[in-house]
Amino acid sequence: MPHHGNEEEHGSSENRSHGNEQENEPQKPVIHDNRKVDPKTGQARHPDQEHAAAGDSGSGDALSQAEDILNSVEVPAEESVAQGVDAAAAEELRNDLRRLQAEYVNYRKRVERDRAVAGEMAVIGVLNALLPVLDDVDAARQHGDLADGPFAAIAAKLENALKTYGLERISETGVEFDPTIHEALIQQPGPDVEFDTVSEVLRSGYKSGDRVLRAAQVIVAVPA
Repeated sequence: MPHHGNEEEHGSSENRSHGNEQENEPQKPVIHDNRKVDPKTGQARHPDQEHAAAGDSGSGDALSQAEDILNSVEVPAEESVAQGVDAAAAEELRNDLRRLQAEYVNYRKRVERDRAVAGEMAVIGVLNALLPVLDDVDAARQHGDLADGPFAAIAAKLENALKTYGLERISETGVEFDPTIHEALIQQPGPDVEFDTVSEVLRSGYKSGDRVLRAAQVIVAVPA
């Protein structure tokens, strides 16, 4: 078909229209494959291959790329703990670790021991506070006020409950005098004794385990 006008203008108009059509077309998204294993070959990809797949445009998360590079580096087992450290320095580090472990074990044992002592002292404090109550119970029992009735049952329950916490009464007679658990108030000659013997208990003593809470006040019979 014949046309009029300049050939160059006609060609340039066609090129412009063709360029406008390309600009109007939607651009396709660029997808970067950051997988470390090639899905086709099953082989591990190297960092240089990952950079080639990402392109030279520099697009993408730089932190993720650096993390991928670090993860792809394999460190030998002998260098995984102290890379670049000689054998003497590594042995010194191991000795420091052993000393630290020993100090921790000793600290834990000391804390457990202190906790046990604190619990024992708390129990002893309660027992010492209840000793005057037990003295009143003994006095009431000696006067016959606790022979029977509800108060006698309450006193028995109290004494049994304190026994569960290790409270023991020191009130035996006819035994050898022991100054660690007995307090001699009176000494009198005894006709048939070969050594100092407890003949009478004036006030009971108490102990908890190996700890004497209060010595028993006694009358001691001595050899004539």
